Amino acid sequence: MTHRFSENVQFDYEIRLALGSAWRQGADPGEVLATAAAVADADGQRWFDAWVGLGRAVRERADRAAAKGHTVSARDGWLRAAGYFGTALVGVDAVADPGKRLAEVFPEHRACFDRFLRAWDPPAEPVAVPYEGTTLPGYLVGPPGATGPLPTLIANNGSDGPVSSAWTLLGAPAVARGYRVLLFDGPGQQSTLFERGMNFRPDWENVVTPVVDFLRSRPDVDARRIVLAGISQAGYWVPRALAFEHRIAAAVADPGVVRVVDSWWHNLGPELRELWESGDREAFDGFLGEGLSQDPALAATWRWRAKPYGIESPSDLLAEVSRYDVAPVAGRITTPLLITDPDGEHFWPGASRELFDLLPGPKHLVRFTEEEGAHLHCEPLGRALFEQRVFDWLEARVAAAGAPLSPNDHSRVTH
Repeated sequence: MTHRFSENVQFDYEIRLALGSAWRQGADPGEVLATAAAVADADGQRWFDAWVGLGRAVRERADRAAAKGHTVSARDGWLRAAGYFGTALVGVDAVADPGKRLAEVFPEHRACFDRFLRAWDPPAEPVAVPYEGTTLPGYLVGPPGATGPLPTLIANNGSDGPVSSAWTLLGAPAVARGYRVLLFDGPGQQSTLFERGMNFRPDWENVVTPVVDFLRSRPDVDARRIVLAGISQAGYWVPRALAFEHRIAAAVADPGVVRVVDSWWHNLGPELRELWESGDREAFDGFLGEGLSQDPALAATWRWRAKPYGIESPSDLLAEVSRYDVAPVAGRITTPLLITDPDGEHFWPGASRELFDLLPGPKHLVRFTEEEGAHLHCEPLGRALFEQRVFDWLEARVAAAGAPLSPNDHSRVTH
């Protein structure tokens, strides 16, 4: 696909992600394309204003529909509005007074998503997962008419995506297939970052294990059939957790990530990496700082990506991100793990195959190609194909939970 919706690479990708979410009613293609056309060459301020404006217009129509008793129209409108507010926030670090605008718009995003889930059938249950003297906020969502303990999918978000994206990418297809789904914000993700100031941590098993403990305590969850699926940077979170948490029946990493820092170097280039490896941190910070000062769009993206780590110094930040490396513990993973491998992966090219090769098994590598229209990071425009391949594999693993896999299931690549 050679068509570009925006000259800004990140904005172009976000438009594709929004279009793909229409498969699960997270957007309307006409709304997305009209807004995308209006911001094709926009800076961060115009991007932010356009998507906030769309989110507010859609929310207002949803509110009016609710007041008239049109519950389905209202529910679907709140989900779309939540997604549009989330799309706007990608550009928040490029606007005037970003802290103020984030504090204003993020609650609007979550309020819309809350109203959507309250209108779900049955209404989602807000939950608080016990975690190191505090709690992690989340929602437990089930299919209509569900009774008794069900297989349950933990939807692990990535580095900066809104919870509405976790729903359309993972939650909605799981619920449609009879799972309960736990959506939650881990440390550094969305509400825990913006409202509590919590930051990422590399030892994600200390996040997932409390989540598993919480789910296993519930009578409506089948403890033998808990699965874990992660998108984007959760391609690191998931295998890291699996190296230590062995009560999960099966897992998905979309895509596979070995070293989180590789995505930073992929964008910073070899010259900066050579300077970093020289050990001259002062020169590195000065050189990078000068580059960011000359490119406001890149500087805004840097601030957005750096925010969950809570570190301002570029050299200190990259030292911290370098700790996020699953290679030393990958040999401990025993849970069946499906890894997606899309053409055009632009954050961690080659990492899915590298992770697959590191695993002792059982493992499954699934290719998504440009010819199928299912390429790029997290397959933004190939959602139907993603669901078919990934959830059919999960269904087989869940059905076999507690039973040994046959030998030919331990190492497989599919197209």
